[in-house]
Amino acid sequence: MVCVVASAAVVPTAAAQTGTDGAGSETPVCAGHQSTAANGITVVSVQGAQFGDDGGKRSARLVAFGPRGETLWTFDSSDELGTVWSYDVDPLGNGNLFVTATRRGTTLLYELDTETGETVSTTQLPYTDTHDADPLNRTHVVIANMRNYDPETDTNDDRIVVYDTEDDEVDWSWSFDDYYDRDVGGDYTDDWTHFNDVDRVGDDFLLSPRNFDQVLLVDRETGEIERKLGSDGDYDTLYEQHNPDALTSDDGRTTFLVADSENDRIVEYEYDDGWERTWRLGSQASFDWPRDADRLRNGHTLVGDSRHNRVVEVTPRGEVVWEVYAPWLVYDVERVPVGGFASDAYADLGGSRGPTTTDLRASGSYDLSGPGAAPPSESELTTCADALDDHTGGFGRVDFGGTATPAATDTEVTRTTTGGTTTSDDTTPSDDPPTTQTDRPDTATPLPGTEATPVPTTEPSSGVVTPGLGSVVGVLALVGVVVLLGRRVSPPNE
Repeated sequence: MVCVVASAAVVPTAAAQTGTDGAGSETPVCAGHQSTAANGITVVSVQGAQFGDDGGKRSARLVAFGPRGETLWTFDSSDELGTVWSYDVDPLGNGNLFVTATRRGTTLLYELDTETGETVSTTQLPYTDTHDADPLNRTHVVIANMRNYDPETDTNDDRIVVYDTEDDEVDWSWSFDDYYDRDVGGDYTDDWTHFNDVDRVGDDFLLSPRNFDQVLLVDRETGEIERKLGSDGDYDTLYEQHNPDALTSDDGRTTFLVADSENDRIVEYEYDDGWERTWRLGSQASFDWPRDADRLRNGHTLVGDSRHNRVVEVTPRGEVVWEVYAPWLVYDVERVPVGGFASDAYADLGGSRGPTTTDLRASGSYDLSGPGAAPPSESELTTCADALDDHTGGFGRVDFGGTATPAATDTEVTRTTTGGTTTSDDTTPSDDPPTTQTDRPDTATPLPGTEATPVPTTEPSSGVVTPGLGSVVGVLALVGVVVLLGRRVSPPNE
């Protein structure tokens, strides 16, 4: 049963800002083209790498932007938690963020309280380069586990893992090696699948084995592959994709929205006795290695344009209506609605929650248009990066007047979990030295009954939120009205 609390408060637009990017400045330096205000807070997971002659390792962090592109807060997980890369970020029903990051040779999962900027819990697992893990409930997470070649047995166990963090054990797994020959995909003895994303879709799991150029829907009970989009080497369909989302059209057709990364585009495919591409957004002229795309409730699409170091909100026919810069190397992006809360604190509220382009009657192929179509200049990105490096604090409840009300901080022991064992620990996790990566480093499907209610700015709202995770954030709303919840997120690693 969904309890919706509401308040008849009107959500103000972001206040003008003065000087630097942050509360109070006239022009947010990380804001690009803005023809409309965003409906909610936009959280970006910045992986932490810069390409080019002066490129190299950079800070892995989370950045939260307000409706007009103002920087609300930043969380540098490299400094705070010793991470190397920041990857997937999921908004939870309690207003916190669940983040997948990596330390050297291990995976770090952490929950960030966006009012205090403190980590509520951390879990370190002996998995390498994990890009995505999503909470299923208070104790279990589903993990996209890759880089699992065992030279002693000459086997590769890249797999889905349902992991019990309380009992420190694997409850369920599904291995690619049981369904695919070793000559499919990448190097079987190294990065075979590059399994970069897993999402729960009802009783199934949606998988993205990047090096297979495929998106799979797997039945958890039977283990059978129910739907498969693409095939190895069929680059016309998909080419090393990221972060697919599952949608359902009004007439019940399965639809996949996918960041088709190496093809520099976002694509949508609908299944009806076979796959048909119904929508294409962007090309090499407009995107550079996009790695996330979420369909918003108003029908717009939020895109993480990775190597252009920006996030854009785009109409179904390609017009850029909102843009922010987020150097260096965008991995994942989420639009966190204000005022919507779920009854289940551990529900994942991220990913696509909007209609298909077929339902929008907008099928077709579109490139980007409008003043925001062109990517930012190097000087704009450098100015933004310097501002983010200098940005401090900002956590608290956001009033969308451009400021945050700091949350009261009680001395609270952080729950730290290593390999499933929970201990009390008030110390900072060990600061493993960051490493560099030679190849390019690398969102979420809706769970049943976990829709979040947006505030009418860019996204007209007609729904209410259901479940969520972490500490419960109080909010009240009346039918059809959403209360402004100002919570911010901190960054995941590659």
